[in-house]
Amino acid sequence: MLDRARGPNDLPAAPGVGYKPQHYSDILADPGPVGWLEIHAENYMGDGGRPLAQLRHLSERFPISVHGVGLSIGGEAQLDPEHLARLQHLVGWLNPASFSEHLAWSTHDGHFLNDLLPLPYTDATLARICEHMDQVQDTLGRRMLLENPSSYLAFDESTWSEPDFLREISRRTGCGMLLDVNNVFVSATNLDFSPQGYIDAYPLDKVEEIHLGGHDEDEDDHGRPLLIDSHGREVVDPVWTLLDYVLERTGPKPVLIEWDTDVPDWPTLRQEATRAQVALERIPA
Repeated sequence: MLDRARGPNDLPAAPGVGYKPQHYSDILADPGPVGWLEIHAENYMGDGGRPLAQLRHLSERFPISVHGVGLSIGGEAQLDPEHLARLQHLVGWLNPASFSEHLAWSTHDGHFLNDLLPLPYTDATLARICEHMDQVQDTLGRRMLLENPSSYLAFDESTWSEPDFLREISRRTGCGMLLDVNNVFVSATNLDFSPQGYIDAYPLDKVEEIHLGGHDEDEDDHGRPLLIDSHGREVVDPVWTLLDYVLERTGPKPVLIEWDTDVPDWPTLRQEATRAQVALERIPA
């Protein structure tokens, strides 16, 4: 049985970016303040080719974080053994500095849904998620991090608050937390709660990685603000302010800039990383 208390997480307390192949040469030539890179696991589960060759080269220079988007940790069905085996192979040869997944579900009746869907916070859901987390961590032989979701609705049947639900998952499984600050801001706006209050209730002592991303603004059917976690633009000022609020309580942490759609040129992405570096430098070690 894995001693998850000693699970690896060797990312530096520095800015990271989500790696995109079009930035490969630029990253090697001028990474700026970027100290680590994140990849989505499902993009690197093949057997060879240029993507894996580039990843191997980058891993010799940068710590790599592997972020899964397809395990469906919260799904009602058992985890897909073939997907888990491909993930095990990737983590085995890459030996990343960190591995994380989402508190969400994305599969039903053998079909994969191209979205990360919310779930009710109940005792039954808690038990199922912890069972899946144990399976993943034992298979990979390492502790994983779990990311808080962006929410667009709340479930009447929920009996746990989200921060308490995440804290209990960590207590039962030994996992760490990946705190997505933009997700907190999106959920707080959509569900009308205080993002600072959420942070105050969150298990900050378990946070090992922080994410930032852009979101789109819309309205619901009643004309109220509705934010969409799109990862398709720069991080907005209120999210940077919320990052400061978090870092004042956690101290410096690895901070990732996520930009997955309408991907900009490298200087634009590097500028976002520079802003994260400035936020980190304001916090005493």
